[in-house]
Amino acid sequence: MDVQQALNIVWTLIAGMLVFFMQAGFAMVETGFTRAKNAGNIIMKNLMDFSIGSFVFFVIGFGLMFGADWNGLIGTSGFFDPTSLELTAFKDLTPGTFVFFQTVFCATAATIVSGAMAERTKFISYVIYSAVISLFIYPVVGHWIWGGGWLSQMGFIDFAGSTVVHSIGGWAALIGAAILGPRIGKYNKDGSANAIPGHSLTLGALGVFFLWFGWFGFNPGSTLAANGEIGHIAMTTNLAAAVAACTVMVITWIRYKKPDVSMTLNGVLAGLVAITAGCQAVTLWGSIAIGFVSGFIVVFGVELLDKVLKIDDPVGAVAVHCMNGVWGTLAVGLFACYDVGGENEVLGLFFGGGAGQLGVQALGVVSVAAWTIVTTGALFLIIKKTIGLRVSKIEEIEGLDVHEHGAEAYADFVIKG
Repeated sequence: MDVQQALNIVWTLIAGMLVFFMQAGFAMVETGFTRAKNAGNIIMKNLMDFSIGSFVFFVIGFGLMFGADWNGLIGTSGFFDPTSLELTAFKDLTPGTFVFFQTVFCATAATIVSGAMAERTKFISYVIYSAVISLFIYPVVGHWIWGGGWLSQMGFIDFAGSTVVHSIGGWAALIGAAILGPRIGKYNKDGSANAIPGHSLTLGALGVFFLWFGWFGFNPGSTLAANGEIGHIAMTTNLAAAVAACTVMVITWIRYKKPDVSMTLNGVLAGLVAITAGCQAVTLWGSIAIGFVSGFIVVFGVELLDKVLKIDDPVGAVAVHCMNGVWGTLAVGLFACYDVGGENEVLGLFFGGGAGQLGVQALGVVSVAAWTIVTTGALFLIIKKTIGLRVSKIEEIEGLDVHEHGAEAYADFVIKG
């Protein structure tokens, strides 16, 4: 093993650890943006989707994603022992390093749904969903794009997962929240929406900073190598997040007469999601443009779901991950102007490359949306018709902590609402 390979292994492992730390970020964001009576339930879901996902992805999911290709659709080898595969990444790194890095990405996709379906979902139903997405739904898309499948063969670009990770989680969140229905008290008889504030902006903000920090492993770490690209990727990642936050602050200040704290925090996440697909391939100014647009998408996306579609998403997961995952993926076809993957230069529409790459990106967006909507829709409906998807009215009113887990997150405090 030479020095460069050793550096690559260390860098990829550190980046994977940063991505793992994002689980704490998701847990804090979702807990802070929901009510105190459900805080323990949120923590438990984030704990178990990583724990369950790690096991089922190791046993089956990794093989479906990176095993021997079958017609560009699915992997067919490496089950129960993913380290038995002969992958280039195993030679460049080590089997354990690469499997670990891919595991933490899989867990990120699974945990996105937790927030959108918060405060009214049965814990056992969530556990089943979490296992299935990590076992099958996520790995199939991962194979299409990162495992040598049909989309990668067409030249589809998703460097770190705007589509593979965030859009899958976002589409699943949208379908799950729609099938589950809104929380009690969210909508009045005339259809108007009521705000149901979370119990701790402090926890929400802490979670956003955790996620922002973790994203410096998520995006730069996707190089799988300690090379000259990681600094540029860190900069595009940071600029998109910062500009998105500034954009949301200004929009809400104008629209609501005061700068909205929770929406601005979600603006950071929107910018991070949007830049993830093209973080390697766009210029610094391109990342600024992507972040700017993502700020508008998250504000008006939340309003669209809340006021028009009447879909109750307590933490804004759909606007952040689904809508901005789509935007970030399409933005590659507009702003790409760098050598992607060290093989060939890809130029977006705004850099003289025509609409070809944009068309491939759009095809990928539609294909992944269709796959995720159909599979998660079927999954949630089956769960709803069998063991049930939603808790009882009294359980929802009194809180999931007590009824689902027999404990309270804030046992020494008086919980209101």
